Amino acid sequence: MQRPIVRSRIMLSRKAEAASSDDLNVAQDLLDTLVAHEDTCAGMAANMIGQNKAIIAFFDDRKQPQVMLNPQITRQQGPYQTEEGCLSLEGKRPTTRYRRITVTWQDTDLREHTANYQGFVAEVIQHECDHLAGIVI
Repeated sequence: MQRPIVRSRIMLSRKAEAASSDDLNVAQDLLDTLVAHEDTCAGMAANMIGQNKAIIAFFDDRKQPQVMLNPQITRQQGPYQTEEGCLSLEGKRPTTRYRRITVTWQDTDLREHTANYQGFVAEVIQHECDHLAGIVI
């Protein structure tokens, strides 16, 4: 189910709690909301729909929606400066990102995965993981 976008800095600044099998409905709502905003958004974190859980959703290189539970960036290479916007906030802000990252996460069956990402998808994942840490750019 599509959910409204949270714009409260207080909610966005809270560190996410670990996701479990009890939160699969949150993951589905996050995917539904992401797809509903696909023209203006490349990724979302659960706190953006009012759920303080460690879940992100994003469009991969093939423009397919993906979801990650409890993502952890375990490696970063190639720092660069960029400006990013956010569906929850007005305007753009400067930030440091990495060209290549390695991420470990769980899928909706709670199976663990590790994969490498680069380019724009890596930037989106980093932005959403910042949300999970309560970092608002």
